[in-house]
Amino acid sequence: MNRILVIRGGAIGDFILTLPALKALRDAYPQAHIEILGYKHIAVLAENRFYAQAVRSIEYGPLSSFFAKNSKQPAELANYFASFDLIVSYLYDPDEIFAQNLLACGVQYLIRGPAKIDNSAHAARQLAKPVEELGIKVVDLAARIFASPEDRKFAREFLRNLPRPILAIHPGSGSEKKNWPLGNWINLGNELLARESFRGSIVVISGEADHAQVARLEELWKDERIAFSKNQLLAHLAALLENSIFIGHDSGISHLAAAAGAKCVLLFGPTDPDVWAPRNKNVRVIRAPNGDLRKLDVDLVRDALLDPQDRIPVLRQELMRIGIRT
Repeated sequence: MNRILVIRGGAIGDFILTLPALKALRDAYPQAHIEILGYKHIAVLAENRFYAQAVRSIEYGPLSSFFAKNSKQPAELANYFASFDLIVSYLYDPDEIFAQNLLACGVQYLIRGPAKIDNSAHAARQLAKPVEELGIKVVDLAARIFASPEDRKFAREFLRNLPRPILAIHPGSGSEKKNWPLGNWINLGNELLARESFRGSIVVISGEADHAQVARLEELWKDERIAFSKNQLLAHLAALLENSIFIGHDSGISHLAAAAGAKCVLLFGPTDPDVWAPRNKNVRVIRAPNGDLRKLDVDLVRDALLDPQDRIPVLRQELMRIGIRT
């Protein structure tokens, strides 16, 4: 196949969970021109970063006609879709209106993936199904993001004056129920900052949905070893997290950190980590009692980080270096 289009909407985590399937597709067709039709600020994580040569915005106005039954399709888009040898679509299309309109444009080979994830298997395994329909086996479910030189240049400049190692925290997620109480984040950070042996830095990660939590942390934490990374381009943020220790929730940013290579400790509440947690070896999951993150004690999180049986031994070594000791 010479030209392949992958249509993938969804949030940050949804997109990153699709990367193992995209990697298998790229490995199977290394010379193919692969494009992604999706939310451009998210899909840019794959553009000229191993997976795809180009990204097109799914928010392009004329695309709306493809979701209407018996509508006339713009010639420009009809020719665009027909130019691909294969289209893999993850769009929610219960009545198959979008699929039928694609086929009416002359699309020869269309495979549809799951638009919604159930509890039958890990999300990345479910999202690999359309690629496996091509006879391509998806073995590794760990997503990876490949930073560009420009991404890493941004990270170097942002972190230039911060002592190492970097402890990155993301106190938010897409749901309040998936968040550890802000007071616990404050207590954990204060404990680190109060230690004479703590010589590293804390970087607080936030997006638009995290404004309230981060505003409170900015009021409390004035230490020069603390930096706030707000609303960064995702590719830049991935590079910033690449060599960090990261603590977060079940969120898209946690998937970003894991895929970038950060050593991750992820706090899970009501959601099932067997379905939603990153499958990277650099990830450790701590489950809250009865799925209630309000019951997850600060000491338990700290002790879990220091667990000698931790399957991320490098993480433990790094934490020892910044002054958290058994």
